[in-house]
Amino acid sequence: MNRIIMAGLLMAASTYASACTNFIVGKKASKDGSVICSYNADDYGMFQYLCHYPAAKHAAGDMRKIINWDTNQFQGQIPEAPETYNVIGNINEYQVTIGETTFGGRPEMVDTTSVIDYGSLIYLGLQRSKTAREAIKVMTGLAEKYGYCSEGETFTICDSNEAWILEMMGKGTGGKGAVWVAVRIPDDAICAHANQSRIRTFNQNDKKNVMFSKDCINFARSKGWFKGKNKDFSFCGIYANPDFEGRRFCEVRVWSFFRHFSNDMDKYLPYVEGKENNTTPMPLWIIPNKKVSVQDVENCMRDHFEGSALALDSDIGQGVWDMPYRPTPLVYKVDGKKYFNERPTSTQQTGFTYVSQMRSWLPRQIGGVLWFGNDDANMIAYTPVYCGNTVQPVCYNTPGADAVTFKDNNAYWVCNWVSNMIYPRYSQMFPSLKVVRDSLENTYFDNQKSVEDKALAMYKQNPTEAMRYLNGYSNDVAEQMLARWKNLAIYLIVKYNDMAVKPEKDGKFLRTKTGLGATVLRPGYPDNVARKLVETTGDKFAYPSK
Repeated sequence: MNRIIMAGLLMAASTYASACTNFIVGKKASKDGSVICSYNADDYGMFQYLCHYPAAKHAAGDMRKIINWDTNQFQGQIPEAPETYNVIGNINEYQVTIGETTFGGRPEMVDTTSVIDYGSLIYLGLQRSKTAREAIKVMTGLAEKYGYCSEGETFTICDSNEAWILEMMGKGTGGKGAVWVAVRIPDDAICAHANQSRIRTFNQNDKKNVMFSKDCINFARSKGWFKGKNKDFSFCGIYANPDFEGRRFCEVRVWSFFRHFSNDMDKYLPYVEGKENNTTPMPLWIIPNKKVSVQDVENCMRDHFEGSALALDSDIGQGVWDMPYRPTPLVYKVDGKKYFNERPTSTQQTGFTYVSQMRSWLPRQIGGVLWFGNDDANMIAYTPVYCGNTVQPVCYNTPGADAVTFKDNNAYWVCNWVSNMIYPRYSQMFPSLKVVRDSLENTYFDNQKSVEDKALAMYKQNPTEAMRYLNGYSNDVAEQMLARWKNLAIYLIVKYNDMAVKPEKDGKFLRTKTGLGATVLRPGYPDNVARKLVETTGDKFAYPSK
């Protein structure tokens, strides 16, 4: 996701290539046989909710307005499809899930006069498709007919059987359509993308697993960008070749995901560190060394390079209490020299996050679950949202709440409230959040089988009642999560008020015999911070010996 508007399009793609992250797991690579994909939708100032598009029939002549997802501007209209399917969040009733990351690419390929933006393509694809392959055909067909007005984009497109990535770019102002390539991820593999084009050469003869626009290669030839043999054409290399930022800020998140499921990723460190030119890029996918669960993917969405050479735990940027986050912009200057911050998967700028679980062996309305949260993935508990749901929980779609309007019944704002208390005092306060987060999620996963068994029994008698039951369950769980998060916020302000810590026992704050609050603990500086302070200030704060 990227909210850079037209002035920003004149800048190089790398300037803003720091937004979203997608992970993908094929059905034979997953622990339970499901196809899994994830999405952190990242952008500062972005307020998001759990969207819903109801299933509908449309008469001939009905038109669909296209509103740009980033700018909220009206861009035009296109004919409605005769039938559209139920969409909740980024999954539809047939378990098709679509996510994205913006990679930018050649700025001269952006056509601002076209009608359809990347965000509209996502939801048009979801509304009009029963399979991932159909979604690719719908999305590319619309872009070719009405024009594509966004920057270069990588889409994750999955259903309960297949996982694909689709990369697309426009043809510049006045150009018609788009150039694109789509590649199926092998069932036994995992893949990822994070704001950097990743499809290099592709098998142009493999009609089963590869699709591409007719002029995907010839367009580059017409511009003088490619003169080699067709078999050597690299979509990424020609249209969006990674620079330092594309590797260090973007590809590095792919590397960090892969390293959780491979013992062989350190050989790609020179590539993702971005400082050497003649390095080997990572493959588009890898075969994991173990089966991957939904919980594994959720934890990977919370990654800050922990345990790696890029871990954020050894410099002054972590503050007093080991914060694994860094302020933006990612690039800054000191005395005219440029420096940068690391950009991990988990980031404070996430508006919403999900992990989609798609299962072919269940009725589709039960098989598709969008594990959803509003805010940084590390700071939320993912709650289940079933793909047949037609009513959002109030906390994920709160009347009156927006980017500048706080509502205490809104998950985005309550979760951000808690997160922003914790960030600067991370090592002190995060353990309290983690206990609550993990307890809630463990409960959801423990209950999943019994909930779905009940839904299956109902489905055999009355599918509508089964869907209503799952919708009610999803909404109840989300609202219970919000209530627990409010309690967490109150607990944190009481326990850690004024940089002190109130003692407790058995879940209750201690009191004196006369009923007052017990004497607080004052932890002071951690040893490593106290030592660094002395090293940098010398004897300025040395206590006199006499």
